[in-house]
Amino acid sequence: MILILSNQDDVHAQTIAAKLRARGAKLAWVDHRQYPAQARVSLRFTGGVAHAIWRASDGDIDLDALTAIWHRRPYVPRPDPRVTSEALRRAITDDSDLFLRDLWNATDCLTVPAPTLVYRRADLKATQLALASRLGLDIPETLITNDPDELLAFHREHDGEIISKLASPVLNRDYLTDAVRYTNVVSHRDIAYVKRVHHGPVIFQAYVPKRLELRVTIIGDAIFPVEIHSQVTRRTRHDWRHYDHVNTPMYPHALPPGIERTLRQLVHELGLCFGAIDMVVTPDGRYVFLEINPNGQFLWIEDITGLAMSDAMCDLLLSGSVRSRAHAAELANQPRCG
Repeated sequence: MILILSNQDDVHAQTIAAKLRARGAKLAWVDHRQYPAQARVSLRFTGGVAHAIWRASDGDIDLDALTAIWHRRPYVPRPDPRVTSEALRRAITDDSDLFLRDLWNATDCLTVPAPTLVYRRADLKATQLALASRLGLDIPETLITNDPDELLAFHREHDGEIISKLASPVLNRDYLTDAVRYTNVVSHRDIAYVKRVHHGPVIFQAYVPKRLELRVTIIGDAIFPVEIHSQVTRRTRHDWRHYDHVNTPMYPHALPPGIERTLRQLVHELGLCFGAIDMVVTPDGRYVFLEINPNGQFLWIEDITGLAMSDAMCDLLLSGSVRSRAHAAELANQPRCG
């Protein structure tokens, strides 16, 4: 059985679920917002073996029967509305979130894109950049700081040609679920308010000139490099996520073999089986790594290019049952002690 962790309005999850059902897969769906007010979860260790069950109004889920978990985009848990103390609500939310992450980590099956502890580490921007650089990828000159003096020095060093972006996804994930913080060019007006950077960490990078941008999506063993001609329109010039699909051409892209091997190695060393990688191809042909999103969107790329990305995701999730059977057979063939 494949478990999808996401909200019920998630179009990606809905699309993949329909395709999986068409292939005969057995599915379950969990929305973390049901817990703990509307769902009961029990994790028991008997004889050293873990057993878990999820009980909710729409049915029980035997978590021992899972072959794969798609950690798609679950929201944080929601306390019972009868709990009115904000401090207590926050404590219940944090405790519930920690337990659910622990629960999924303790579940012995394929997890896409990775078990939550691995996923959270892979989402760290400095970790990504350090690994990408170690593997030989070109990365932008980068400063992560809340020190106004360091920012001013970095700004001068690059003749004012720098951009800013969030240092982590926490704002979008945990607090403002509908918020998007785009990559922005740091203007002279912004520098006039440089002291405000002390409120928290911000990523600053030297501006990388673009011939085109790449979104390289790796799903299991499949790789889908797509070139985004973001410089064609002013709207997407600095961040293609402003989306101007009608006027922004997108095509499949042939990666140099060495770059493809390194990107696959990056995903592997981060412990992921899925990753959406953003890169820039400069006017002089350099491939510059920007970041990897361990759980990025991909259906919009499939819709525009026709690439079979959702089929690849189904293949990956269904591979969990094959791995489970192989693991069970391996255990059955092991010699018994005594």
